[in-house]
Amino acid sequence: MKRRLFGVFFGMVLSVLLAFPGLAANGLPRVVDWGDLLSDGDEADLAATLDEISERQQVDIVVVTVDSLEGQSAMAYADDFYDYNEYGFGEERDGILFLISMGDRAWHISTSGYGITAVTDAGLEYMSEAFVDDLSGGDYLAAFTTFAEMCDDYITQARLGEPYDVDHLPQEPFDPLWTFIISLGIGFLAALIVTGIMKGELKTVGSQARADDYVKRGSMNLTKTNDLYLYSHIDRRERKEEEPRDSGGSNTHTSSSGRTHGGGGGTF
Repeated sequence: MKRRLFGVFFGMVLSVLLAFPGLAANGLPRVVDWGDLLSDGDEADLAATLDEISERQQVDIVVVTVDSLEGQSAMAYADDFYDYNEYGFGEERDGILFLISMGDRAWHISTSGYGITAVTDAGLEYMSEAFVDDLSGGDYLAAFTTFAEMCDDYITQARLGEPYDVDHLPQEPFDPLWTFIISLGIGFLAALIVTGIMKGELKTVGSQARADDYVKRGSMNLTKTNDLYLYSHIDRRERKEEEPRDSGGSNTHTSSSGRTHGGGGGTF
């Protein structure tokens, strides 16, 4: 009964939402801002971005904001919203939906079809690190734009046959701090070479092969030597079995509609 009411509720509001920009291939909006986090202008800009990426990649990229999860988990709400509103391209319903619930301070990304292939668990964790700070800081447009652009990159990479995963994540932009550190290291190395050359030109003291060559002959005589054995200590520790490595890929689950989804979420 609850699921039927869920579908009826969305059916009623979709007739209003269709007047907004950002429509999926099936005529549904790709930006559903029930949480009222975006201005009209920002919503239009985001919708244009999602439209362009979705149509070019043939994978629906959707952003949904709500005030409350109405007692559901963020995962169940995101999956149901995607399924019952029939998002996604093709038979596998290829797509990625980003849900924000302001009342719960929760976010969740639901993947379907090719979205599961493109956004692995490791890739999703890496993606979330790029937008969570903006969510926490209230810069929602920046967070949604980062999500959209990274989805575009992830899908393109997956089509090359090597999705971003545990041992293969996007390259970090080069930090200017490293430029300073490398320059400092080069300067230190150059100074070391110069001082080494100067030291090599000193001829007043010759180097010796052994330490006792620096001692004056006959100035120190050992009359007695003795090795005294005091005690022994054996430290035993239990050997831990090596934990299995994360094999990568995407963990999946079945939604209430019976469809397969991947993804994950958190709080902000």
